[in-house]
Amino acid sequence: QVQLVESGGGLVQVGGSLRLSCAASGLPFNSYAMGWFRQAPGKERNFVAGVQYNGAIRQYAGSVKGRFTISRDNAKKTVFLQMNILKPEDTAVYYCAANYLSANWDVGTMDYWGQGTQVTVSS
Repeated sequence: QVQLVESGGGLVQVGGSLRLSCAASGLPFNSYAMGWFRQAPGKERNFVAGVQYNGAIRQYAGSVKGRFTISRDNAKKTVFLQMNILKPEDTAVYYCAANYLSANWDVGTMDYWGQGTQVTVSS
């Protein structure tokens, strides 16, 4: 059974930082591209950041580029999202997702999803 379990969300003030983690189990982690997505209330789920299965290529949404960093530790089967200089518009539920071998970040193409972790940025 595949599980993706996010952690690290919470309440932070504007300009602060958070580090999200996503621990994977039940899948050959090294074969999966891993991404972070977010969904604000009443809005669609959108791509935030993604990393290729071997960590060689990282991609970011324009709104987070320069502030967020995605990384992965294949030995620990974990992907991270370091979020700096947080803004109120970053408030959302953040989801981890896995895509077999393909760094295609369309929501509909992801193979597995975590349950999400809430990030709230207060002004």
